[in-house]
Amino acid sequence: MGWRLHGDGRAPRPGAAVLPHERLSWPRTLGLGAQHVVAMFGATFVFPVVMGLDPNLAIMMSGVSTVLFLLVVQGRVPSYLGTSASFVGGVAAIRAAGGGTADVTGAILVAGLVLAAAGLLIHRVGPDLVNRLFPPVVAGAVVLLIGLSLAPVVAEIYWPQDQWTALATMCVVIAAGVLLRGFWSRLAVFVGLVFGYVLSWALDRVAGPITAPGPDGKVTTHARVQLESVASADWFGLPTLHAPSFSASAALLVLPGVIALIAENTGHVKAVGEMTGENLDPVLGRAVLGDGLATAVSAAVGGPPTTTYAENIGVMAATRVYSTAAYWAAAAAALAFGLCPKFGALVAATPGGVLGGITVVLYGMIGLLGAKIWIKAKVDFSDPVNLVPIAAGSVLGIGGVTVTLGDFSVGGIALGTVVTLLGHHLLAAGLRWGTEERAPQASVEQQAREQRPGGRRAEEQLTGEPQVREERPAEPTAV
Repeated sequence: MGWRLHGDGRAPRPGAAVLPHERLSWPRTLGLGAQHVVAMFGATFVFPVVMGLDPNLAIMMSGVSTVLFLLVVQGRVPSYLGTSASFVGGVAAIRAAGGGTADVTGAILVAGLVLAAAGLLIHRVGPDLVNRLFPPVVAGAVVLLIGLSLAPVVAEIYWPQDQWTALATMCVVIAAGVLLRGFWSRLAVFVGLVFGYVLSWALDRVAGPITAPGPDGKVTTHARVQLESVASADWFGLPTLHAPSFSASAALLVLPGVIALIAENTGHVKAVGEMTGENLDPVLGRAVLGDGLATAVSAAVGGPPTTTYAENIGVMAATRVYSTAAYWAAAAAALAFGLCPKFGALVAATPGGVLGGITVVLYGMIGLLGAKIWIKAKVDFSDPVNLVPIAAGSVLGIGGVTVTLGDFSVGGIALGTVVTLLGHHLLAAGLRWGTEERAPQASVEQQAREQRPGGRRAEEQLTGEPQVREERPAEPTAV
Protein backbone atom coordinates (compact mmCIF):
# COMPACT_ATOMS: atom_id res chain seq x y z
CA MET A 1 0.00 0.00 0.00
CA GLY A 2 3.04 2.29 -0.21
CA TRP A 3 2.42 4.05 -3.53
CA ARG A 4 5.09 6.20 -5.17
CA LEU A 5 4.02 9.57 -6.57
CA HIS A 6 4.06 9.53 -10.37
CA GLY A 7 5.83 12.60 -11.78
CA ASP A 8 4.29 15.78 -10.42
CA GLY A 9 1.10 13.91 -9.47
CA ARG A 10 -1.07 15.81 -11.95
CA ALA A 11 -1.23 13.48 -14.96
CA PRO A 12 0.67 10.58 -16.57
CA ARG A 13 3.91 11.70 -18.19
CA PRO A 14 3.82 11.82 -22.03
CA GLY A 15 4.08 8.28 -23.40
CA ALA A 16 4.03 6.79 -19.89
CA ALA A 17 1.39 5.26 -17.61
CA VAL A 18 0.75 5.33 -13.89
CA LEU A 19 1.72 1.81 -12.79
CA PRO A 20 -0.05 -0.19 -10.05
CA HIS A 21 2.51 0.76 -7.39
CA GLU A 22 2.31 4.47 -8.31
CA ARG A 23 -0.36 7.12 -7.80
CA LEU A 24 -1.32 10.65 -8.77
CA SER A 25 -2.06 13.30 -6.14
CA TRP A 26 -4.66 12.20 -3.60
CA PRO A 27 -7.43 14.54 -4.86
CA ARG A 28 -6.95 13.17 -8.39
CA THR A 29 -6.75 9.60 -7.07
CA LEU A 30 -10.06 10.06 -5.23
CA GLY A 31 -11.58 11.46 -8.42
CA LEU A 32 -10.41 8.41 -10.38
CA GLY A 33 -11.89 6.20 -7.66
CA ALA A 34 -15.26 7.92 -8.13
CA GLN A 35 -14.94 7.35 -11.88
CA HIS A 36 -14.44 3.62 -11.28
CA VAL A 37 -17.53 3.54 -9.05
CA VAL A 38 -19.65 5.15 -11.78
CA ALA A 39 -18.27 2.68 -14.36
CA MET A 40 -19.30 -0.37 -12.33
CA PHE A 41 -22.54 1.09 -11.02
CA GLY A 42 -25.02 -0.05 -13.65
CA ALA A 43 -24.27 -3.77 -13.76
CA THR A 44 -23.34 -4.04 -10.08
CA PHE A 45 -26.82 -3.17 -8.87
CA VAL A 46 -28.87 -4.32 -11.88
CA PHE A 47 -27.75 -7.96 -11.58
CA PRO A 48 -28.60 -8.25 -7.85
CA VAL A 49 -32.08 -6.90 -8.59
CA VAL A 50 -32.44 -9.46 -11.40
CA MET A 51 -31.35 -12.25 -9.01
CA GLY A 52 -33.69 -11.08 -6.25
CA LEU A 53 -30.85 -10.00 -3.93
CA ASP A 54 -30.34 -6.77 -1.98
CA PRO A 55 -28.65 -4.15 -4.23
CA ASN A 56 -27.51 -2.16 -1.18
CA LEU A 57 -25.66 -5.19 0.16
CA ALA A 58 -24.28 -5.87 -3.33
CA ILE A 59 -22.73 -2.40 -3.53
CA MET A 60 -21.23 -2.71 -0.05
CA MET A 61 -19.86 -6.21 -0.68
CA SER A 62 -18.34 -5.08 -4.00
CA GLY A 63 -16.17 -2.72 -1.95
CA VAL A 64 -15.26 -5.47 0.52
CA SER A 65 -14.55 -7.90 -2.33
CA THR A 66 -12.30 -5.41 -4.12
CA VAL A 67 -10.20 -4.90 -0.99
CA LEU A 68 -9.92 -8.67 -0.45
CA PHE A 69 -8.93 -9.22 -4.08
CA LEU A 70 -6.22 -6.53 -4.00
CA LEU A 71 -4.76 -8.08 -0.85
CA VAL A 72 -4.71 -11.61 -2.34
CA VAL A 73 -2.99 -10.50 -5.58
CA GLN A 74 -0.60 -8.31 -3.53
CA GLY A 75 -1.55 -5.22 -5.49
CA ARG A 76 -0.21 -6.55 -8.81
CA VAL A 77 -3.57 -6.78 -10.66
CA PRO A 78 -5.54 -3.51 -10.49
CA SER A 79 -9.20 -4.54 -10.76
CA TYR A 80 -12.61 -3.74 -9.32
CA LEU A 81 -14.94 -6.58 -8.31
CA GLY A 82 -18.63 -6.06 -9.01
CA THR A 83 -21.62 -8.37 -9.26
CA SER A 84 -21.07 -11.30 -11.64
CA ALA A 85 -23.58 -12.06 -14.36
CA SER A 86 -22.30 -15.63 -14.74
CA PHE A 87 -24.68 -16.96 -12.07
CA VAL A 88 -27.87 -15.22 -13.20
CA GLY A 89 -29.05 -18.23 -15.23
CA GLY A 90 -28.36 -20.67 -12.40
CA VAL A 91 -30.14 -18.40 -9.88
CA ALA A 92 -33.16 -18.14 -12.18
CA ALA A 93 -33.26 -21.96 -12.37
CA ILE A 94 -33.06 -22.27 -8.57
CA ARG A 95 -35.94 -19.85 -8.07
CA ALA A 96 -37.98 -21.54 -10.81
CA ALA A 97 -37.58 -24.81 -8.90
CA GLY A 98 -38.97 -23.18 -5.74
CA GLY A 99 -35.69 -22.25 -4.08
CA GLY A 100 -35.46 -19.19 -1.84
CA THR A 101 -32.84 -16.50 -1.35
CA ALA A 102 -30.97 -18.60 1.24
CA ASP A 103 -30.73 -21.48 -1.28
CA VAL A 104 -29.40 -19.04 -3.88
CA THR A 105 -26.66 -17.60 -1.67
CA GLY A 106 -25.75 -21.07 -0.36
CA ALA A 107 -25.21 -22.31 -3.90
CA ILE A 108 -23.17 -19.20 -4.73
CA LEU A 109 -21.02 -19.74 -1.62
CA VAL A 110 -20.24 -23.32 -2.72
CA ALA A 111 -19.34 -22.07 -6.20
CA GLY A 112 -17.06 -19.43 -4.66
CA LEU A 113 -15.19 -22.07 -2.65
CA VAL A 114 -14.83 -24.25 -5.76
CA LEU A 115 -13.46 -21.23 -7.65
CA ALA A 116 -11.01 -20.51 -4.81
CA ALA A 117 -9.83 -24.14 -4.87
CA ALA A 118 -9.33 -23.86 -8.64
CA GLY A 119 -7.25 -20.74 -8.04
CA LEU A 120 -5.01 -22.60 -5.60
CA LEU A 121 -4.59 -25.43 -8.11
CA ILE A 122 -3.73 -23.00 -10.92
CA HIS A 123 -1.21 -21.27 -8.66
CA ARG A 124 0.46 -24.61 -7.86
CA VAL A 125 0.39 -26.23 -11.31
CA GLY A 126 0.59 -23.16 -13.54
CA PRO A 127 -1.75 -21.21 -15.86
CA ASP A 128 -1.49 -23.81 -18.65
CA LEU A 129 -3.88 -25.97 -16.62
CA VAL A 130 -6.73 -23.60 -17.52
CA ASN A 131 -6.28 -24.10 -21.26
CA ARG A 132 -5.99 -27.88 -20.89
CA LEU A 133 -9.17 -28.30 -18.83
CA PHE A 134 -11.20 -25.51 -20.40
CA PRO A 135 -10.01 -24.98 -23.97
CA PRO A 136 -11.55 -21.98 -25.77
CA VAL A 137 -14.17 -24.13 -27.52
CA VAL A 138 -15.54 -25.29 -24.12
CA ALA A 139 -15.17 -21.97 -22.28
CA GLY A 140 -16.88 -20.11 -25.12
CA ALA A 141 -19.77 -22.58 -25.17
CA VAL A 142 -20.37 -22.24 -21.41
CA VAL A 143 -20.40 -18.43 -21.59
CA LEU A 144 -22.78 -18.63 -24.56
CA LEU A 145 -25.10 -20.89 -22.56
CA ILE A 146 -25.10 -18.56 -19.57
CA GLY A 147 -26.19 -15.59 -21.65
CA LEU A 148 -28.68 -17.04 -24.12
CA SER A 149 -30.41 -19.30 -21.59
CA LEU A 150 -31.66 -16.11 -19.92
CA ALA A 151 -33.77 -15.08 -22.91
CA PRO A 152 -36.97 -16.52 -21.34
CA VAL A 153 -36.40 -14.38 -18.22
CA VAL A 154 -36.62 -11.26 -20.38
CA ALA A 155 -39.52 -12.50 -22.49
CA GLU A 156 -41.66 -13.90 -19.68
CA ILE A 157 -40.91 -11.72 -16.63
CA TYR A 158 -39.60 -8.24 -17.41
CA TRP A 159 -40.76 -7.32 -20.91
CA PRO A 160 -44.50 -7.92 -20.32
CA GLN A 161 -44.48 -5.53 -17.32
CA ASP A 162 -44.18 -2.51 -19.65
CA GLN A 163 -43.30 -3.36 -23.23
CA TRP A 164 -43.08 0.20 -24.57
CA THR A 165 -40.78 1.41 -21.78
CA ALA A 166 -38.70 -1.74 -22.27
CA LEU A 167 -38.43 -1.06 -26.01
CA ALA A 168 -37.47 2.60 -25.51
CA THR A 169 -34.90 1.72 -22.82
CA MET A 170 -33.39 -0.98 -25.03
CA CYS A 171 -32.97 1.54 -27.89
CA VAL A 172 -31.25 4.04 -25.58
CA VAL A 173 -28.83 1.39 -24.23
CA ILE A 174 -27.96 0.29 -27.78
CA ALA A 175 -27.51 3.87 -29.00
CA ALA A 176 -25.39 4.85 -25.99
CA GLY A 177 -23.19 1.77 -26.34
CA VAL A 178 -22.56 2.39 -30.04
CA LEU A 179 -22.64 6.17 -30.51
CA LEU A 180 -20.90 7.32 -27.33
CA ARG A 181 -17.12 7.13 -27.32
CA GLY A 182 -14.46 6.07 -24.84
CA PHE A 183 -15.39 6.06 -21.17
CA TRP A 184 -18.97 7.19 -21.83
CA SER A 185 -19.79 4.17 -23.97
CA ARG A 186 -19.13 2.01 -20.88
CA LEU A 187 -21.91 3.84 -19.06
CA ALA A 188 -24.56 2.68 -21.56
CA VAL A 189 -26.38 0.56 -18.95
CA PHE A 190 -26.37 3.41 -16.45
CA VAL A 191 -27.62 5.87 -19.09
CA GLY A 192 -30.42 3.48 -20.06
CA LEU A 193 -31.35 2.95 -16.42
CA VAL A 194 -31.68 6.69 -15.73
CA PHE A 195 -33.61 7.23 -18.98
CA GLY A 196 -36.02 4.38 -18.27
CA TYR A 197 -36.60 5.54 -14.70
CA VAL A 198 -37.38 9.10 -15.84
CA LEU A 199 -39.58 7.86 -18.70
CA SER A 200 -41.58 5.61 -16.36
CA TRP A 201 -42.07 8.49 -13.91
CA ALA A 202 -43.22 10.79 -16.77
CA LEU A 203 -45.65 8.18 -18.14
CA ASP A 204 -47.20 7.80 -14.67
CA ARG A 205 -47.84 11.54 -14.65
CA VAL A 206 -49.10 11.80 -18.25
CA ALA A 207 -50.80 8.46 -19.01
CA GLY A 208 -51.61 7.33 -15.48
CA PRO A 209 -51.15 3.84 -13.97
CA ILE A 210 -50.53 0.83 -16.19
CA THR A 211 -52.51 -2.42 -16.26
CA ALA A 212 -49.95 -5.15 -16.73
CA PRO A 213 -48.35 -8.15 -15.00
CA GLY A 214 -46.23 -7.44 -11.95
CA PRO A 215 -43.05 -9.29 -10.91
CA ASP A 216 -45.25 -12.14 -9.63
CA GLY A 217 -47.05 -12.43 -12.98
CA LYS A 218 -50.42 -11.22 -11.67
CA VAL A 219 -52.13 -8.54 -13.78
CA THR A 220 -52.99 -5.43 -11.76
CA THR A 221 -53.37 -1.68 -12.25
CA HIS A 222 -50.41 0.04 -10.64
CA ALA A 223 -47.93 2.89 -10.98
CA ARG A 224 -44.77 2.15 -12.91
CA VAL A 225 -42.55 3.85 -10.32
CA GLN A 226 -43.40 3.03 -6.70
CA LEU A 227 -41.29 4.99 -4.23
CA GLU A 228 -43.11 4.26 -0.95
CA SER A 229 -40.23 2.06 0.27
CA VAL A 230 -37.72 4.78 -0.65
CA ALA A 231 -39.54 7.37 1.47
CA SER A 232 -39.60 5.09 4.50
CA ALA A 233 -35.94 3.93 4.20
CA ASP A 234 -33.27 5.36 6.50
CA TRP A 235 -30.41 7.46 5.24
CA PHE A 236 -27.85 5.46 7.18
CA GLY A 237 -27.77 1.84 8.31
CA LEU A 238 -26.49 -1.65 7.58
CA PRO A 239 -28.05 -3.63 4.71
CA THR A 240 -30.10 -6.69 5.60
CA LEU A 241 -27.84 -9.70 6.14
CA HIS A 242 -28.90 -13.36 6.15
CA ALA A 243 -27.30 -16.77 6.41
CA PRO A 244 -27.22 -19.18 3.41
CA SER A 245 -28.64 -22.69 3.27
CA PHE A 246 -27.12 -25.52 1.26
CA SER A 247 -28.59 -27.84 -1.34
CA ALA A 248 -26.64 -30.10 -3.71
CA SER A 249 -29.16 -29.65 -6.54
CA ALA A 250 -29.01 -25.86 -6.21
CA ALA A 251 -25.20 -25.85 -6.16
CA LEU A 252 -25.07 -27.90 -9.36
CA LEU A 253 -27.11 -25.26 -11.16
CA VAL A 254 -24.57 -22.50 -10.52
CA LEU A 255 -21.32 -24.48 -10.84
CA PRO A 256 -21.07 -23.82 -14.63
CA GLY A 257 -20.55 -20.19 -13.67
CA VAL A 258 -17.18 -21.21 -12.21
CA ILE A 259 -15.92 -22.12 -15.68
CA ALA A 260 -17.08 -18.76 -16.99
CA LEU A 261 -15.36 -16.90 -14.13
CA ILE A 262 -12.07 -18.74 -14.72
CA ALA A 263 -12.21 -17.80 -18.40
CA GLU A 264 -13.21 -14.23 -17.52
CA ASN A 265 -10.44 -13.80 -14.95
CA THR A 266 -7.88 -15.21 -17.37
CA GLY A 267 -8.91 -12.72 -20.04
CA HIS A 268 -8.89 -9.78 -17.65
CA VAL A 269 -5.49 -10.63 -16.17
CA LYS A 270 -4.00 -10.91 -19.66
CA ALA A 271 -5.61 -7.59 -20.67
CA VAL A 272 -4.18 -5.80 -17.62
CA GLY A 273 -0.79 -7.41 -18.27
CA GLU A 274 -0.77 -6.12 -21.84
CA MET A 275 -1.68 -2.60 -20.70
CA THR A 276 0.92 -2.42 -17.92
CA GLY A 277 3.63 -4.26 -19.88
CA GLU A 278 4.05 -6.81 -17.08
CA ASN A 279 3.80 -10.59 -17.31
CA LEU A 280 0.97 -11.40 -14.89
CA ASP A 281 0.67 -15.12 -15.68
CA PRO A 282 2.37 -16.04 -12.37
CA VAL A 283 -0.43 -14.29 -10.43
CA LEU A 284 -3.35 -15.74 -12.44
CA GLY A 285 -3.93 -18.36 -9.75
CA ARG A 286 -3.98 -15.64 -7.09
CA ALA A 287 -6.53 -13.66 -9.13
CA VAL A 288 -8.87 -16.65 -9.43
CA LEU A 289 -8.34 -17.42 -5.73
CA GLY A 290 -9.15 -13.82 -4.79
CA ASP A 291 -12.31 -13.84 -6.89
CA GLY A 292 -13.44 -17.13 -5.34
CA LEU A 293 -12.82 -15.96 -1.77
CA ALA A 294 -14.62 -12.67 -2.48
CA THR A 295 -17.64 -14.53 -3.89
CA ALA A 296 -17.73 -16.86 -0.87
CA VAL A 297 -17.47 -13.99 1.64
CA SER A 298 -20.19 -12.01 -0.16
CA ALA A 299 -22.57 -14.99 -0.33
CA ALA A 300 -21.93 -15.86 3.33
CA VAL A 301 -23.77 -12.70 4.40
CA GLY A 302 -26.44 -12.81 1.68
CA GLY A 303 -24.63 -10.94 -1.10
CA PRO A 304 -24.21 -11.77 -4.80
CA PRO A 305 -21.25 -13.41 -6.60
CA THR A 306 -18.43 -11.12 -7.70
CA THR A 307 -16.01 -10.87 -10.59
CA THR A 308 -13.42 -8.49 -12.04
CA TYR A 309 -15.11 -5.87 -14.22
CA ALA A 310 -14.25 -5.14 -17.84
CA GLU A 311 -15.86 -1.69 -17.44
CA ASN A 312 -13.12 -0.67 -15.02
CA ILE A 313 -10.42 -2.12 -17.25
CA GLY A 314 -11.82 0.18 -19.94
CA VAL A 315 -11.44 3.17 -17.59
CA MET A 316 -7.77 2.26 -17.07
CA ALA A 317 -7.22 2.00 -20.82
CA ALA A 318 -8.78 5.44 -21.35
CA THR A 319 -6.88 7.20 -18.53
CA ARG A 320 -3.58 5.23 -18.56
CA VAL A 321 -3.80 5.16 -14.76
CA TYR A 322 -3.37 1.63 -13.40
CA SER A 323 -2.81 2.66 -9.79
CA THR A 324 -4.33 0.32 -7.21
CA ALA A 325 -4.76 3.39 -4.98
CA ALA A 326 -7.69 4.43 -7.19
CA TYR A 327 -9.34 1.06 -6.54
CA TRP A 328 -8.94 1.43 -2.79
CA ALA A 329 -10.69 4.79 -3.14
CA ALA A 330 -13.45 3.19 -5.24
CA ALA A 331 -13.90 0.44 -2.64
CA ALA A 332 -14.27 3.06 0.12
CA ALA A 333 -16.92 4.90 -1.93
CA ALA A 334 -18.83 1.65 -2.54
CA LEU A 335 -18.84 0.92 1.20
CA ALA A 336 -20.31 4.37 1.84
CA PHE A 337 -23.10 3.80 -0.71
CA GLY A 338 -23.81 0.39 0.80
CA LEU A 339 -24.46 1.97 4.17
CA CYS A 340 -27.28 4.13 2.75
CA PRO A 341 -30.55 2.09 2.77
CA LYS A 342 -32.39 4.87 0.94
CA PHE A 343 -30.08 4.42 -2.03
CA GLY A 344 -30.70 0.67 -2.02
CA ALA A 345 -34.47 1.19 -1.88
CA LEU A 346 -34.28 3.52 -4.89
CA VAL A 347 -32.40 0.89 -6.88
CA ALA A 348 -34.79 -1.89 -5.81
CA ALA A 349 -37.73 0.22 -7.05
CA THR A 350 -36.48 0.11 -10.66
CA PRO A 351 -39.55 -0.53 -12.88
CA GLY A 352 -39.78 -3.96 -14.50
CA GLY A 353 -40.04 -2.48 -17.99
CA VAL A 354 -36.73 -0.67 -17.49
CA LEU A 355 -35.08 -3.92 -16.41
CA GLY A 356 -36.55 -5.58 -19.50
CA GLY A 357 -34.91 -3.07 -21.83
CA ILE A 358 -31.55 -3.32 -20.06
CA THR A 359 -31.39 -7.09 -19.65
CA VAL A 360 -32.30 -7.86 -23.26
CA VAL A 361 -29.01 -6.17 -24.22
CA LEU A 362 -26.95 -7.42 -21.28
CA TYR A 363 -27.94 -11.07 -21.61
CA GLY A 364 -27.29 -11.03 -25.34
CA MET A 365 -23.87 -9.47 -24.80
CA ILE A 366 -22.99 -12.13 -22.23
CA GLY A 367 -23.85 -14.84 -24.74
CA LEU A 368 -21.87 -13.21 -27.52
CA LEU A 369 -18.81 -13.01 -25.29
CA GLY A 370 -18.71 -16.79 -25.73
CA ALA A 371 -18.65 -16.36 -29.50
CA LYS A 372 -15.88 -13.77 -29.04
CA ILE A 373 -13.78 -16.40 -27.23
CA TRP A 374 -14.25 -18.74 -30.21
CA ILE A 375 -13.30 -16.08 -32.74
CA LYS A 376 -10.22 -14.93 -30.83
CA ALA A 377 -8.98 -18.52 -30.47
CA LYS A 378 -9.89 -19.35 -34.12
CA VAL A 379 -11.86 -22.42 -33.07
CA ASP A 380 -12.25 -24.84 -36.01
CA PHE A 381 -15.89 -25.97 -36.15
CA SER A 382 -15.20 -28.14 -39.18
CA ASP A 383 -13.67 -30.53 -36.62
CA PRO A 384 -16.50 -32.79 -35.35
CA VAL A 385 -14.87 -32.96 -31.89
CA ASN A 386 -15.51 -29.23 -31.57
CA LEU A 387 -18.82 -29.09 -33.39
CA VAL A 388 -20.92 -32.05 -32.22
CA PRO A 389 -20.70 -31.90 -28.38
CA ILE A 390 -21.01 -28.09 -28.43
CA ALA A 391 -24.11 -28.30 -30.64
CA ALA A 392 -25.77 -30.84 -28.35
CA GLY A 393 -24.83 -29.01 -25.13
CA SER A 394 -26.02 -25.66 -26.47
CA VAL A 395 -29.52 -26.89 -27.30
CA LEU A 396 -29.82 -28.73 -23.97
CA GLY A 397 -28.72 -25.65 -22.02
CA ILE A 398 -30.61 -22.94 -23.90
CA GLY A 399 -33.73 -25.08 -24.20
CA GLY A 400 -33.79 -25.85 -20.47
CA VAL A 401 -33.86 -29.64 -20.93
CA THR A 402 -33.83 -31.60 -17.63
CA VAL A 403 -32.68 -35.16 -16.88
CA THR A 404 -34.20 -36.71 -13.74
CA LEU A 405 -33.06 -39.79 -11.84
CA GLY A 406 -35.14 -40.44 -8.74
CA ASP A 407 -34.99 -37.34 -6.54
CA PHE A 408 -31.94 -36.00 -8.36
CA SER A 409 -32.24 -33.86 -11.47
CA VAL A 410 -29.88 -31.79 -13.58
CA GLY A 411 -30.94 -29.51 -16.39
CA GLY A 412 -30.50 -26.23 -18.23
CA ILE A 413 -27.06 -24.67 -18.03
CA ALA A 414 -25.72 -27.43 -15.76
CA LEU A 415 -26.73 -30.23 -18.14
CA GLY A 416 -25.50 -28.31 -21.18
CA THR A 417 -22.14 -27.71 -19.50
CA VAL A 418 -21.70 -31.36 -18.51
CA VAL A 419 -22.44 -32.56 -22.05
CA THR A 420 -20.15 -29.92 -23.57
CA LEU A 421 -17.22 -30.48 -21.20
CA LEU A 422 -17.29 -34.28 -20.97
CA GLY A 423 -18.30 -34.74 -24.60
CA HIS A 424 -15.40 -32.67 -25.91
CA HIS A 425 -12.73 -34.26 -23.69
CA LEU A 426 -13.96 -37.84 -24.11
CA LEU A 427 -14.25 -37.57 -27.89
CA ALA A 428 -10.84 -35.89 -28.16
CA ALA A 429 -9.26 -38.61 -25.99
CA GLY A 430 -10.98 -41.36 -27.97
CA LEU A 431 -9.79 -39.88 -31.25
CA ARG A 432 -6.21 -39.65 -29.98
CA TRP A 433 -6.33 -43.24 -28.70
CA GLY A 434 -7.67 -44.51 -32.02
CA THR A 435 -4.98 -42.66 -33.96
CA GLU A 436 -2.23 -44.01 -31.72
CA GLU A 437 -3.58 -47.58 -32.09
CA ARG A 438 -3.73 -47.38 -35.88
CA ALA A 439 -0.33 -45.75 -36.33
CA PRO A 440 1.84 -48.69 -35.03
CA GLN A 441 -0.22 -51.22 -36.99
CA ALA A 442 0.18 -49.23 -40.18
CA SER A 443 3.92 -48.98 -39.55
CA VAL A 444 4.26 -52.78 -39.10
CA GLU A 445 2.34 -53.47 -42.33
CA GLN A 446 4.49 -51.00 -44.24
CA GLN A 447 7.67 -52.64 -42.99
CA ALA A 448 6.38 -56.10 -43.93
CA ARG A 449 5.63 -55.01 -47.48
CA GLU A 450 9.04 -53.50 -47.91
CA GLN A 451 10.83 -56.57 -46.50
CA ARG A 452 9.11 -59.05 -48.91
CA PRO A 453 11.38 -60.72 -51.52
CA GLY A 454 11.53 -58.26 -54.38
CA GLY A 455 10.35 -55.47 -52.17
CA ARG A 456 12.01 -52.10 -52.44
CA ARG A 457 13.90 -52.31 -49.15
CA ALA A 458 15.15 -55.83 -49.99
CA GLU A 459 16.65 -54.56 -53.25
CA GLU A 460 18.24 -51.65 -51.43
CA GLN A 461 19.82 -54.05 -48.93
CA LEU A 462 21.25 -56.23 -51.77
CA THR A 463 22.58 -53.44 -53.97
CA GLY A 464 23.34 -50.86 -51.30
CA GLU A 465 21.64 -48.23 -53.50
CA PRO A 466 18.21 -46.69 -53.15
CA GLN A 467 15.75 -48.07 -55.68
CA VAL A 468 13.65 -45.68 -57.75
CA ARG A 469 10.38 -46.93 -59.12
CA GLU A 470 10.26 -46.96 -62.92
CA GLU A 471 7.35 -44.95 -64.17
CA ARG A 472 5.54 -46.81 -66.95
CA PRO A 473 3.89 -44.74 -69.64
CA ALA A 474 0.13 -44.76 -69.51
CA GLU A 475 -1.64 -47.10 -71.90
CA PRO A 476 -3.46 -45.29 -74.70
CA THR A 477 -7.16 -45.15 -74.13
CA ALA A 478 -9.32 -46.69 -76.80
CA VAL A 479 -11.96 -44.42 -78.21
